[in-house]
Amino acid sequence: MTTEKTITCIVCPIGCKIQVKIDGQKCDVVKGNKCKQGIDYAINEALNPKRVLTSSVLVDGGNWPLVSVKTSKTVPKGKIFSVLKEIKRKKVKAPVTSGEIIIKNVAGTKVDLIATKTVKAK
Repeated sequence: MTTEKTITCIVCPIGCKIQVKIDGQKCDVVKGNKCKQGIDYAINEALNPKRVLTSSVLVDGGNWPLVSVKTSKTVPKGKIFSVLKEIKRKKVKAPVTSGEIIIKNVAGTKVDLIATKTVKAK
């Protein structure tokens, strides 16, 4: 079954509206892109969408109760809720250093969750 979809490209500020035709695991750009990066983005977004996830983790004994975190790479869109579930259960002890790995291979994605802020101990 072939479907058509319009995807807004976020590679650059132009925000091209790219029309793609999806047939199973095959995707073709119909029109709308102004560059090759737009083609690559639209195909990946149509067949295997991924996102960088940002959140926060509880900190025990810190000068802040939470530390901001993000995934080190993109994770499949279908795994986002699994990643969030694992983050919700996590609690770290202060001090926490920016760049520190908080959860290695979060939710089996082969992507690490890293701190984006330093939290000092009380």
